[in-house]
Amino acid sequence: MEEYWNPMVPELSVSDFAESLGFYRDIFSFNVRNQRENPDFAYLELEKVHIMLEQIHDEAWVTGDFVYPLGRGVNFQIELSDISSVHARILAAKIKLFREQKETWYNVGDSLSGQREFLVQDPDGYLLRFTQYLGEKPKS
Repeated sequence: MEEYWNPMVPELSVSDFAESLGFYRDIFSFNVRNQRENPDFAYLELEKVHIMLEQIHDEAWVTGDFVYPLGRGVNFQIELSDISSVHARILAAKIKLFREQKETWYNVGDSLSGQREFLVQDPDGYLLRFTQYLGEKPKS
């Protein structure tokens, strides 16, 4: 099987690399595809979702002050085949959801496209929207 590389991968600057790596690996079940030090960095994957984490450092590509919550104005949609296990691990870890899980149906022209979704913030406040595609249905 050919190794899959996503053509667009967000790299999140994190304030505590070990905490963030543990959060993504242990709570969300991301796998570490590769990792390096100086600065601490990890390339993570879960199904076809890819994301990179890098410890904030003096030579980082910084466009402004790092003020919590980081990533204001953006949410990262993470579409998985089934979000129930991630949702259960978040609840078991007593992590507060930003938005509770629900079904949402979006107008896509002649039909509605559905997804189950919930939102959670990572340790630096990046907003993550976990989604599971539910299919399409006609408009009522």
